[in-house]
Amino acid sequence: MSSDSAPEPWLRGAIEGVHPLLAPTLYAFQQAREDLAHWTAGISDEQIRARPHGVAPVGFQLRHIAGSVDRLTTYLKGAELDAVRIDFLQHEWDNGPGREALLSDVDKALRESERVIRAIDPGTLAEPRSVGRERLPTTVAGLLVHLAEHTQRHVGQAIVTAKLLGGA
Repeated sequence: MSSDSAPEPWLRGAIEGVHPLLAPTLYAFQQAREDLAHWTAGISDEQIRARPHGVAPVGFQLRHIAGSVDRLTTYLKGAELDAVRIDFLQHEWDNGPGREALLSDVDKALRESERVIRAIDPGTLAEPRSVGRERLPTTVAGLLVHLAEHTQRHVGQAIVTAKLLGGA
C-alpha cells in the first residue's frame, strides 16, 4: 500500500517512454511491490511459513508471484518453459527463505518482466501466444492482462494472510 499521501501508481501519471496500453501491467507491478512491502512488514520468517486457518502461507504467495510472473513472461516472449522453471513450479509450496529474500525474488521477477514489457511494440498486442503444455491460445495483450490480474490476485491473498498473522 502506498503512503496515505501518495496516490496509487496508476494515478501518478504516465510512465515516461511506455505506451499507455502497456503501462497498466507496470502500474499493477508497482502496486504489488508497495502492498507486499507494507502488509508483510513486521511478519517474522516463521510467520511467513504459517498457515492460519489452513490458508496458503504468505511465503507460498510470494514464491508463486515470482514464479508465475517469470513463467508468464516466458510465454509473452514466445518461448516455452525450461526445466528450471518447471522445477521451480514444483517447489512453490516448499518452505523457503524469509521475507526479505522472498520480496527480493518478487522484485527481480517483476523487473525482468518490466524490461520485456517496455520493449513490446504496441502493434504486436494481437499477436498469438500459447501457454502451457497444451499450448492454450492467447495473445500478447491477453498475457499482459493476466500478468497484472494474476499478480494482484495473489497479492490480495498474501495481504489477507498477513493480516491474520498481525502484519501491518
